[in-house]
Amino acid sequence: MNNSQQRGQDGSPAARGTGRAQARRAELIATGRALFADTSYDALSMDDIARAAGVAKGLIYYYFTNKRGYYLAIIEDAVAQLVERAGSTHDLPPVERVQRTVDGYLRYAQHHQAAYRAIVTGGVGSDAEVLAIRDAVRARLLRTIARGAWGREEIPPLARIALTGWLTSVEGVTLDWIATQEIPRETVTALLVRGLGDTLRLIEEYEPTCPAPSRPST
Repeated sequence: MNNSQQRGQDGSPAARGTGRAQARRAELIATGRALFADTSYDALSMDDIARAAGVAKGLIYYYFTNKRGYYLAIIEDAVAQLVERAGSTHDLPPVERVQRTVDGYLRYAQHHQAAYRAIVTGGVGSDAEVLAIRDAVRARLLRTIARGAWGREEIPPLARIALTGWLTSVEGVTLDWIATQEIPRETVTALLVRGLGDTLRLIEEYEPTCPAPSRPST
């Protein structure tokens, strides 16, 4: 992780504290998420942000160093919520776990559209640091899938390529779906889960060490 990302996660020493400091930091991030959902990064000044948050501008610098650090902190908070939403299914049977994981992913995208778009499209002008965050969350989601499918997080190269292809298709489908929401979320979930099952069976053909889970009984 580079210095800018560290600033986004940790900000100043006060931001690494507990209690009120963390609560205030979380409030500022929530404000920023709402602002960036409606206004472009370049159009927002630190004065605008401070006014919307009802705080002195210096407080934002205190927690996040600068506007870029603030923006990255918002993206990383969104990533953490996305991964938590998608990965909180460890106590479920494999088939239901996959269903809940995909549904949780879509729910997050549906209710946090601006943050989701920033994560998967690379943020401001294909920002290299946001792309690095995106690649990290992809890797975490792939490990979640591998753990559910094969009971381990180690992924052979062929399986990784195939699963990455499925995940990038998920991103494309999700971006299109949240733009219109013409199809019920449950239908999109079923479509993506079916695609994952097909991908896992294809992986098994080329990589016998990665057997596909059994099809659910109908």
